[in-house]
Amino acid sequence: MLIYKIFRRAEWEALERDGETAGAPIDLQDGYIHISAAEQTRETVAKYFAGYDDLMLVALEADDFGEDLKWEPSRGGALFPHLYRKLRRDEVVWAEPLELGADGEHVFPARFG
Repeated sequence: MLIYKIFRRAEWEALERDGETAGAPIDLQDGYIHISAAEQTRETVAKYFAGYDDLMLVALEADDFGEDLKWEPSRGGALFPHLYRKLRRDEVVWAEPLELGADGEHVFPARFG
């Protein structure tokens, strides 16, 4: 099952350069990496990344994380995947830019969900 992390371009470039990341500032603050299931990703992007034009959509295989991935209640009580360790670059299944369309809404790549 694919799950998704949204990175700003600089965060993605740091993961590419360093080979691993503890996540974005909010992840560091909360002590885990925030990830979304496919059906949660569009809402996550709309709620937290509206108007950003420098995003990367990163697909991850949930089964690769074992016990380090916990499904915990978040927005509206829905269970969200949280990764309690660093994410390694070699765990990325695919990554693509999440561009802004002319209407200001993000355009998801064809292979998303």
